[in-house]
Amino acid sequence: MKRTYPAQKRRHAQILTERALASLERFLHIEAVSGAVLMVAAAVALVWANSAFSESYHLLWHMSFSVGLGEFVFDRPLHFWINDALMTVFFLVVGMEIRREMHEGALSDLRQAFLPIAAAMGGVVVPALVYLTLNSSGSQAQGWAIPTATDIAFAVGVLALLGKSIPGNVRVFLLTLAIIDDIVAVLIIAFFYSGGLEYSGFAVAALGIIMVLALQRMGVGSAYVYVVPGAVIWSGLLMTGAHPTLAGVVLGLMTPVTSVSLREKPLDALSRIANELLGLEQNGKTDHMAGPLKELRRTQRELLPPVVRVQAALHPWVAYGVMPLFALANAGVSFAGVDLASGAPLWVMAGVGIALVLGKPLGVVSVSWLLVRLGLCRLPPGMGWGGILLIGLLGGIGFTMSIFVSMLAFTDEGMLAAAKLGVLAGSVVSALLGLGWGYLYARKDRQRA
Repeated sequence: MKRTYPAQKRRHAQILTERALASLERFLHIEAVSGAVLMVAAAVALVWANSAFSESYHLLWHMSFSVGLGEFVFDRPLHFWINDALMTVFFLVVGMEIRREMHEGALSDLRQAFLPIAAAMGGVVVPALVYLTLNSSGSQAQGWAIPTATDIAFAVGVLALLGKSIPGNVRVFLLTLAIIDDIVAVLIIAFFYSGGLEYSGFAVAALGIIMVLALQRMGVGSAYVYVVPGAVIWSGLLMTGAHPTLAGVVLGLMTPVTSVSLREKPLDALSRIANELLGLEQNGKTDHMAGPLKELRRTQRELLPPVVRVQAALHPWVAYGVMPLFALANAGVSFAGVDLASGAPLWVMAGVGIALVLGKPLGVVSVSWLLVRLGLCRLPPGMGWGGILLIGLLGGIGFTMSIFVSMLAFTDEGMLAAAKLGVLAGSVVSALLGLGWGYLYARKDRQRA
């Protein structure tokens, strides 16, 4: 009989654990899964808000939560901490995505990016015009920016459901379009949905930015050190009256795209440190390993640029924590609280839904067609007009960003609920139309091949 020793058992268990964790990590980075989690969170919120337990739903998000140090206490409802604090992390990831694309991605070459940038602008302007056509007066017009946004995670997640049958250029085009949408959304929030600004807060935010620049100048690479200056920027923007989540975008755009310069190449340093640790172990000097291990951790960290390393680390937390929690806290619209008979809420809901479902693809396709027709641009290799239409349809998935803008646009509960319903309905219909057309597009592509 073969005997299994305790050390072998432990090693076998360790291997199984490592494999399970690696599989879990790969699973957490699948975009289609994160999109599904987001949808489930929104569905739970809708059911909860319209069930017999609806009161508990609203009481939960209005529950007070405070942080403080000594006599200083900052008290806000849970809803604030999710929408104004946690969503800063979401905007941080958005900012880093924009920074990466500007450095080495689709936005690094303006000639190559001109068509998706122009298509994105069409996907912003046309939905806004469609909405204003139906809601041109009074407080209803405040919601014009709601259908201009695209939810990157949700849209790319739906595209991922279509598999590898969709050309890779479609995904790149969609990502570029969604990133431009996010840039425009950030600018809209900053310029159109910030109240009367208290300019003293900008001095506090500027202090936080100076702290970030000083740390970068000193060569500090640990992301945790930047939490304090990030909090200073966030506090400054909160004081100004601008939306504090913009602090995430500021930090994301300031994240370095190159690693800290070391005296030797990271791979050479890793080899040297490994040999040094091996020598210490062989000589029985394990108590002297603290220094080399510290240097090893620092060298490993600098193998990847901060903008890549931090974004990869935050992605699972944002995709499976921040965004589903935001959906759970904000998608719970009570149908009983929406009075569609009064007219204005009905037009708001219809305006948002129609602008997302029809306005987005109309804007994307029409501007792309015009530029190609005029000879100013060419379609990416391997992608026809069917791919452009697919991108336009998926661009109508506003969801997270559109709900976010809705809460800035409307203070009236009835109008806000109607806008959210329009976002939810428009995003779901856009996703279904995108999946349906994507399936037909992929099948036609296979037949041509």
